[in-house]
Amino acid sequence: MEGDVFSGFSNGTQLDGRVLQTFQKNFVQVQDILDQNRLLINEINQNHESKIPDNLGRNVGLIKELNNNIRRVVDLYADLSSSFTRSMEASSEGDSSAGTFKSDGKATSQKRIRSG
Repeated sequence: MEGDVFSGFSNGTQLDGRVLQTFQKNFVQVQDILDQNRLLINEINQNHESKIPDNLGRNVGLIKELNNNIRRVVDLYADLSSSFTRSMEASSEGDSSAGTFKSDGKATSQKRIRSG
């Protein structure tokens, strides 16, 4: 079911496999960084609780590493957002009956008039 998260939308829009691979790759990278951050935070907390000067000094480097990891996660999410937006724009250009997006990113629906 995880692989089906982006496979279709209510307006019938389909994302191509390359876009899905990019999403999956970025989500895996984000999860790996978040797992690493959890370990860093645990080590920082242990060093802080120990009150040993060398351990407290080591925390400076660990906190810098944690901050860099957080920046990487933010960048990956920004890339995901851009990729998703480009994908949706390309998809709505290819299907004139699909919903479109206003400049604020919110979907609008287009109604077709049926002849009686």
